[in-house]
Amino acid sequence: MSFLRSFARNKDISKVGRRGIHCMQKLCAEKISPDSLEKAQNRVIDAALTLVRENTRLKKELVHSLGGAVATSTLLGVPLGHNSSFLEGPAFAPPFIREGIWCGSANSTTEEGKDLKDLRIMVDVGDIPIQEMRDCGIGDERLMKVVSDSVKLVMEEDPLRPLILGGDHSISYPVVRAISEKLGGPVDVLHFDAHPDLYDEFEGNYYSHASSFARIMEGGYARRLLQVGIRSINKEGREQAKKFGVEQFEMRHFSKDRPFLENLNLGEGAKGVYISIDVDCLDPGYAVGVSHYESGGLSFRDVMNMLQNLKGDIVGGDVVEYNPQRDTPDRMTAMVAAKFVRELAAKMSK
Repeated sequence: MSFLRSFARNKDISKVGRRGIHCMQKLCAEKISPDSLEKAQNRVIDAALTLVRENTRLKKELVHSLGGAVATSTLLGVPLGHNSSFLEGPAFAPPFIREGIWCGSANSTTEEGKDLKDLRIMVDVGDIPIQEMRDCGIGDERLMKVVSDSVKLVMEEDPLRPLILGGDHSISYPVVRAISEKLGGPVDVLHFDAHPDLYDEFEGNYYSHASSFARIMEGGYARRLLQVGIRSINKEGREQAKKFGVEQFEMRHFSKDRPFLENLNLGEGAKGVYISIDVDCLDPGYAVGVSHYESGGLSFRDVMNMLQNLKGDIVGGDVVEYNPQRDTPDRMTAMVAAKFVRELAAKMSK
């Protein structure tokens, strides 16, 4: 019964959010001319990008004041959840992940000995105001461009590299697109997930979180796409993988694939490596705070072994699909997502 009450509450929250957006769009259509509305929306977008730009510039100056670095992981929150096919709770995730990163129950040192209090290792440039833009009636195509433009602003401030806090998995598309366009070529993508997210469209949504990697592959933004942890895949997922040349490593074969996956060498001949971690790549026993429960997944240490042994220049990454509305009262899955961020930040920085 508690699950049913929680499910109903989350669905109600999602409906309220959608109702607010639709109400705003209706009012805009009735009260404001299209030209005036677009100009006003452009001002909101410019303000959002200005916030990211100035915060990023400040953090770059702080890093340089400490003696500089080759690569500094840069947290950028993208609190977007409305492209989820089931629950929209990932929109609320970034603050909880940040809280987990700096929780007093752990210290600031990562497993490989890097101290996250050192700004040369990791900085934070805040969140893109996704909900505020949606409240102004700004649609997905423009929202995705704002995400891409924000990532490019981070990349313009050397040595900062984007490490994205999701949000649902739809955000990986504009992020990888931005990185590929900024670097001038495709990257290799290592994708941890229970699902391949390769639908051409899901339930009519071109930007669905279940379609993000179809968008990446058809755009030519990834040279190689390796998907690890897959255990929920249908005929379309397999056909799309074949069409795009995706390398899928299903959990039913993981014991056989483990030696290869724990000794990956990626990025040679490409513009670098992008890491995308959907928290539901883990077995639900390790991470209950996700929207989609799919038994038979990876352990946290499985993912760490692959990540820490990986050879390649990591140019960006994301941790997505944490849903705080389904987490335990003491936010155990937030700590798991935060640990992913901490260790990925350590791996990226140099």
